[in-house]
Amino acid sequence: MSEERLDADGRDGGPADPAEARPDRPPMAGLLDTLSVKRNVLVGVAVGVALAAIVYLVRALELLGPVGGTRTYPVLGADGFFLLLAVVLASATTLLVASVLTVVSAVRAVRASTE
Repeated sequence: MSEERLDADGRDGGPADPAEARPDRPPMAGLLDTLSVKRNVLVGVAVGVALAAIVYLVRALELLGPVGGTRTYPVLGADGFFLLLAVVLASATTLLVASVLTVVSAVRAVRASTE
């Protein structure tokens, strides 16, 4: 017999073990495999790093010409500042690409299961 908990009001709070309260579910690994999450993240990382590298090189090497006006970048300098921006761009692009690819995989999986 499972031990039951009482909440602050003295009512039955359900089983003491939270695993007993959950319905049977398929393992999370199966869902991740079905949605190809690992592949989507790897593609997202590749796209994000490539985009950030291209934008950083265009800016740092001034491939499109010098930027008009002068600015000072106090702590890290211009190269450090743009390197940090490149990291932010890479991570945001990775998240966006991986999310879009995962949604596309989910839509395909739902359509395949309904046919």
